[in-house]
Amino acid sequence: MIIKLKLLKNILLGLLMVFPLSVFAQFSYDLQGHRGSRGLMPENTIPAMIKAMDLGVSTLEMDLAVTKDGQVILSHEPFMNPVICLTPDRQEIPIDDHSHNIYQMTYAEVLAYDCGSKVHPGFPQQVKFFTTKPLLRDVFEVAEKYAKDKGLPAPHYNIEIKSSPEGDGEYHPGVAEFSDLVVNLISESIGWERVNIQSFDFRVLKYIHEKYPEVPLAMLVENASRFQEDLNELGFVPEFYSPYFLALNKEIVESLHQKGMKVVPWTVNTKEQMERLLGLGVDGIITDYPNLAPKR
Repeated sequence: MIIKLKLLKNILLGLLMVFPLSVFAQFSYDLQGHRGSRGLMPENTIPAMIKAMDLGVSTLEMDLAVTKDGQVILSHEPFMNPVICLTPDRQEIPIDDHSHNIYQMTYAEVLAYDCGSKVHPGFPQQVKFFTTKPLLRDVFEVAEKYAKDKGLPAPHYNIEIKSSPEGDGEYHPGVAEFSDLVVNLISESIGWERVNIQSFDFRVLKYIHEKYPEVPLAMLVENASRFQEDLNELGFVPEFYSPYFLALNKEIVESLHQKGMKVVPWTVNTKEQMERLLGLGVDGIITDYPNLAPKR
């Protein structure tokens, strides 16, 4: 037994001399499709989620808004974004116009907006076609069925509650109402084995942590170098830490791992950036271009 262990150790050491550690890190990590696959398909739509699954993501990342009639839908903004949406009569929305407020519309009214045909200046590879903002419930139903029908692994879901103190009651429900609505919908639809909630709004994370301790949480932050200050402000250690990727280094990743968190940075859009971060030991990456990701 001792001889076999020594032989195995020597084989592993030999492999490490030939292949850098970063190569091994690429074999197992959480590949998350940002807003589905924003670089390739209109963001936060069912086609974007399907494309991401076809490209082998393990997790579908998405954002939420709420309609006037209490429907939870996918949308990065709580209004119809002029960059990506056209009015019901297919007219442009002025770039600074935030008056097409989703929280003041019924879901039937939301469905009249085209959020897939307009060319996105930041993502020239996007396929363009008429599409609308879907219900979260429908995303679950379609994604689960698609995975089963195609023999794909069942996806995980990283779901962001988009809220701010300035938007409470105007662009979205208050923290408790918004959080309860989302948590209850997920609990009824799919459960928590493959779902986590993320937010930049620490009020949301604190509320859910206290009321629904079974819900896995991810804290979204702009600057990884402030991780200790952010954790002190949050008041507890969440399951995931998701910073903007630029400030991450190996020391920060190791410190976060020591605290028991998984590190999943955003939004990582080149092969070189992906390989560097995987070499640092991150647990996953969130990307607009899952087609560029190293094999898992």
